[in-house]
Amino acid sequence: QGFSHPLTGLDHLAAMVSVGLWSVMSTSTPNTHTWRLASKPLAFALTLLIGAVAGMAGLSLPGVEPMIAASLLVLGLLVASRAALPATVGTGLVAAFAAFHGVAHGQELSGHALAALSGMVLCTGLLHAAGMLGGLALRALPQLNQRWAERLTGAGVALFGATLMAPAIAAAL
Repeated sequence: QGFSHPLTGLDHLAAMVSVGLWSVMSTSTPNTHTWRLASKPLAFALTLLIGAVAGMAGLSLPGVEPMIAASLLVLGLLVASRAALPATVGTGLVAAFAAFHGVAHGQELSGHALAALSGMVLCTGLLHAAGMLGGLALRALPQLNQRWAERLTGAGVALFGATLMAPAIAAAL
């Protein structure tokens, strides 16, 4: 159940793949900066786990769904722009988003807690790896095609996040 859980929501799926994609795209030479390449996915997975444990224990954060939507909007824009934030800022940003994703997952998980959490973190890591492989595949494209593929991918994720935010914005007005 835990392994399949991140695959059941397009919002979580898009966020986790985007983190891996952005990690590759925002690192100029992934072969020489492996620690930078892995810092965002590792921070996301660890904070997701902590958030899930807190969610399973009953923690409720205000605005979980709007923050998940905002994470998609921001991650999509980061992918589209190929923004290279300082490592600590980028890692902190994805960790903050992961806390909200984790609480949401933790509130939805049931069953054997250790197995569910282990499966969820394993699937998250695989989704990050898929995003990283996607980023490496984009790097292999000719420069013009690469840039357009990055922009379209990021814009798609950002647009998805914006559509998920619309109900929260409408409710606030």
